[in-house]
Amino acid sequence: MHPAASNLPDSLPVPGTACAYPAWAPPVNVPLTVLPDHPCSYLPGRVATSRAFWAGEIPADVYHEFMNAGFRRSGRLVYQPVCRGCRACLPIRVPVSTFAPDKSQRRCVRKNADLRVTIGPPDLTDEKLELYRQYITHWHGGAAHSPAELEAFLYESPVETLEFVYRDGEGKLLGVGICDRCPQSLSSVYFYFDPAEANRRPGTYGAIYEIEYARAQGIPYYYLGYWIDQCPSMSYKIGYRPNEVLYPDGVWRPGGFSFPSIAESTGDRSEELP
Repeated sequence: MHPAASNLPDSLPVPGTACAYPAWAPPVNVPLTVLPDHPCSYLPGRVATSRAFWAGEIPADVYHEFMNAGFRRSGRLVYQPVCRGCRACLPIRVPVSTFAPDKSQRRCVRKNADLRVTIGPPDLTDEKLELYRQYITHWHGGAAHSPAELEAFLYESPVETLEFVYRDGEGKLLGVGICDRCPQSLSSVYFYFDPAEANRRPGTYGAIYEIEYARAQGIPYYYLGYWIDQCPSMSYKIGYRPNEVLYPDGVWRPGGFSFPSIAESTGDRSEELP
């Protein structure tokens, strides 16, 4: 759940105070609320700010353009980082027609050749709730959401959403991926898995499977959310190649392109982590 989601009013308010740092404009005219500051989830010691709106339903093509303006969603909360003096959260996507798994990713696919994958509307069952609890508790060392909180955070959606369910040959549930489907994009929302099966690299396999699903469906782009170059936990995203990153000037460029204004907005680049 977005850290400041609980502070959003039930009704859509008037637009909030403008962010002091430039941000991409939303694709349609919608009132945005600037949410209270909160500790940054990605860069320790930083303060994060988002602006957001609550959506009952969004047309798929419009939501795609929201993603192209740096928005993501947490449940029905659609938000955009507008942190003062920082533009480190950059959307990243993979053009699926040219995606080519590297040697390590191909090994991962072979290792998971026994898995069976079903795709359908999201359905939060007791089995999935227990898998999520294990994932959060043992993989992240955190406290799992209650069933109602998980439903609101992950399973409620204002757009068409698909659930990818991964099972082994005996039917054991190993992983669950949630993706938003638009004509121009498949967007990875979340993936959780059995920590006891971590040696399979289920997250990697899930991403590759979702990319191949998008290719088979004629969907041109697979969105991975934000890439933050100083955040080690986000570094895996750049490994799906080729990829494109949306830079602060609004231009999609091949991942790894050097853009000076990012250094200016995020501090000393000598502290950058690989």
